Amino acid sequence: MMQRLDDVDRESGRAMGWRFWRRRRASGLTEEQRAVLKSLVADAKYELIPLSSALEQATALPPGSQVTVTASPSHGIEATFDLAEAVAAMGHDVTPHISAHMLRDRAHLAELLERSRRSGIHRIFVVGGDARDRGEIHDGLMLLRAMSDLGHPFEEVGVPCYPEGHPDIADDRLLEVLREKQRYANAMTSQMSFNPAAVSAWLTRVRGAGITLPLHLGVPGVADLTKLMRVATKIGVADSARYLKKNTQLIGHIVRGGSFGPDAFIEQLAPTLADPAADVRALHVFTFNQVEQTAAWQRRMLDELAS
Repeated sequence: MMQRLDDVDRESGRAMGWRFWRRRRASGLTEEQRAVLKSLVADAKYELIPLSSALEQATALPPGSQVTVTASPSHGIEATFDLAEAVAAMGHDVTPHISAHMLRDRAHLAELLERSRRSGIHRIFVVGGDARDRGEIHDGLMLLRAMSDLGHPFEEVGVPCYPEGHPDIADDRLLEVLREKQRYANAMTSQMSFNPAAVSAWLTRVRGAGITLPLHLGVPGVADLTKLMRVATKIGVADSARYLKKNTQLIGHIVRGGSFGPDAFIEQLAPTLADPAADVRALHVFTFNQVEQTAAWQRRMLDELAS
């Protein structure tokens, strides 16, 4: 899932022309909703892509951040673990992605599990992956089962979920596989979406279908609008991208320069986020390696929620 983003734009490490903008204080939120949003934003997870500039970008992370590192088909799974270990050495809590399609065989998996033990990595995110299938582990579920058979060191195992569907997998099959994966996992992270109504409806549906994994909500970070639209089409949320175009006054604050911030998206979801039955535990921010801008957004939104 998430590793799709790393090959969308090779300029991910380049600073974009994002700038702050003033907007009114978040309104229409109850005190409970405001408190929930403040907690989620304060502990937001930063997703990094293992490009050459990623470690430099990581110097802008707030102290003790939660960080995920994607798996890049063009850079190899070892690059993911290299960056994860380097960011962990900076004092952050890091979750590398591990991709079934990027593993040669079970011996390769065993090597990565042992490397995780030695490095003190205690969280992992398991995906099938978009790389060409290289070996004997063909999808995320097979990888979870292999990890269970081999014995792994992880306290938390995350898996992907798709509120707006998957471009290559039917919704019924997605639900069936997710139900099976929750035997091995502790949390699920949603694919990026711009449509809060679609996310809320999906979450109600899967909870009713017996999916109990806590949700880490995937949200688009501060990014160039054109890039976001290109990413949305590639990852199969074109309907959400069209929704964004038609509802900019609700979903984001599109400013001169064509940039997007996740503020309004999160605010529109506030009733769902504050509902204990939804069990949303974290925000997973797709930073596109724009760490400094994402950290600035985080500080600003916390200030607004506290005002």
